[in-house]
Amino acid sequence: MRSMLFVPGDSERKFQKAMGVGADALILDLEDSVTAEQKPAARDMIAGMLREAGAQADRPKLYVRINALDTGYWSDDLGAVMPAKPDGILLPKPMSGEDVSRLAVALDHAEQPVGTQNGHTKILPLVTEVATSVLLLHTYINASSRMTAMSWGAEDLSSQIGSSTNRGPDGDFTSPYRLVRDLCLITAVATSAQPIDTVFVNFRDEAGLEKESREAARDGFTGKIAIHPAQVAPINAAFTPTADEIARAKRIVEVFEANPASGVASLDGEMLDRPHLVLAQRLLDRAQAAGL
Repeated sequence: MRSMLFVPGDSERKFQKAMGVGADALILDLEDSVTAEQKPAARDMIAGMLREAGAQADRPKLYVRINALDTGYWSDDLGAVMPAKPDGILLPKPMSGEDVSRLAVALDHAEQPVGTQNGHTKILPLVTEVATSVLLLHTYINASSRMTAMSWGAEDLSSQIGSSTNRGPDGDFTSPYRLVRDLCLITAVATSAQPIDTVFVNFRDEAGLEKESREAARDGFTGKIAIHPAQVAPINAAFTPTADEIARAKRIVEVFEANPASGVASLDGEMLDRPHLVLAQRLLDRAQAAGL
């Protein structure tokens, strides 16, 4: 998933628009964008959206952001949306990997009665919204086989820390948020989950979004969350391998295939070893997922 676009769960109009903007996944939101009074109606609306879109060909993946596990809402969220078979659940504000495990058990129980194949519903936790979670990132490793992606957040964490801002005058994240970003990336890789970069909140700053997306792709993130439809195309472009990158990756694979007994190879005067092969194979996997 290169791009994941947030969609308020109580707006069918925005959902219909979001379906056509080219995002790899939509996140139908039951948390921050929906008031407590509107949550029951939003649950029913999201269930209807999921059912309507479920049989469509070439549709984006459909995730639902439920409410945090320390609220009184999340079990009702699952009860309403799981019969409509979402592709995944975005878990906000987990305290540790134990919350991922707890959600996985709840999904086990929710899938069986509605005829969903066990393990179908994936989990994407936002692992840095709570300070305690940052100190317990190692507990997410092997927390659940359902956890196929991981992302981080700066907005809720900044309110906990007491930061006056989480970005400097140049628009880049300040030190505490660069730290948690990097830790999320490393933790995701350690647990074989897709590392997905956080939102860029100034949706009118396309140049800033492009810069941040390119830097995230450079560092190892493979996707980014969007908060506005206009952000989807720049994000997709940043996380889609270029033709030159694909061609070079294929050549690296071919060189090693031609010398299967060797741990090193030479290409264009450069010595390559197995880490270069792994990177090339990963890039080709991303290209294939993007339809290239």
